[in-house]
Amino acid sequence: MTQEIEQYLNRFPMAHTYSIVARDPKTGEMGVAVQSHWFSVGSVVPWAEAGIGVVATQAMADVSYGPNGLSAMAVNLDVDCALKTLLEADENHKVRQVAMINSRGSIGVYTGSRCIPEAGHIKGDQFSVQANMMLKNTVWKAMAEAYEKSAGSPLADRMMLALEAAQAEEGDIRGMQSAAMVIVGGEQTEQPWKQKSLELRVEDHKSPLAELKRLIKVHTAYELMNKGDELLSEGMTESAFESYNQAAMLAPEMDELPFWQAATMADLGHVDKALPIFKKVFETNPNWALLLQRLPKVGLFKDDPALMQQILQMAPKKK
Repeated sequence: MTQEIEQYLNRFPMAHTYSIVARDPKTGEMGVAVQSHWFSVGSVVPWAEAGIGVVATQAMADVSYGPNGLSAMAVNLDVDCALKTLLEADENHKVRQVAMINSRGSIGVYTGSRCIPEAGHIKGDQFSVQANMMLKNTVWKAMAEAYEKSAGSPLADRMMLALEAAQAEEGDIRGMQSAAMVIVGGEQTEQPWKQKSLELRVEDHKSPLAELKRLIKVHTAYELMNKGDELLSEGMTESAFESYNQAAMLAPEMDELPFWQAATMADLGHVDKALPIFKKVFETNPNWALLLQRLPKVGLFKDDPALMQQILQMAPKKK
């Protein structure tokens, strides 16, 4: 290993990868998604701030482009100019690949001349795809086409399709290891914990894209479950049940979601609809019946012995 390479490895992660930054013109959401043959790429490449923008910093990645890029976009609506300023201050910019998009859909993207081939990018309408150290030079074109053809779909799905298109072209010459996706809203908020509507990372996996896609599905199921709770508390019973059913169909293998669905329904008086769900959940894992009995003590379920006994009748009989 040469001294120069060792110096780079000590200072900059080798996040050679393919990624996409994008803005949904309908919702204003902005997202960044990435896959790499590098451990925990989600801790290096994707950066995002609601109402400001998103950044992907990769190749011989300088992580500072993430926070500095967001800060630059916060004060300069010309993203190309903001990125140029960052590059001019970096003596090693030729080994960088960086993409940025702000809340107005303005894009800045750069592929350094010393990025390992195959490397390149395409800037589209409110999105940019970029890749380096690919097996083929067709990767970023395939990503752009997949994203453009999926117009109208949710942002997470569109970015996922772009990543899958990259892998269909054989992607990173080294293979796959980790992946990540972050989505933020188009409006600034003073509550940082509400900034990210989605933040998922696959740190180390043989099939990181398949795992990321599964996590997106689970995330959507939980969001539908939460929506059902809100609708039920507002008295919109049928709409709530529809949301619960959608969640169950998305993630039928999960027993946590239907348990809380049934508990919420029973607590609000919809016992007849809750009982069959409890029965199925208890058969999957009898400990849910034990947990239910602990909820009244902490105010998370009504203290009604008759109701509790009725529900516990759904549990499997001990042999």
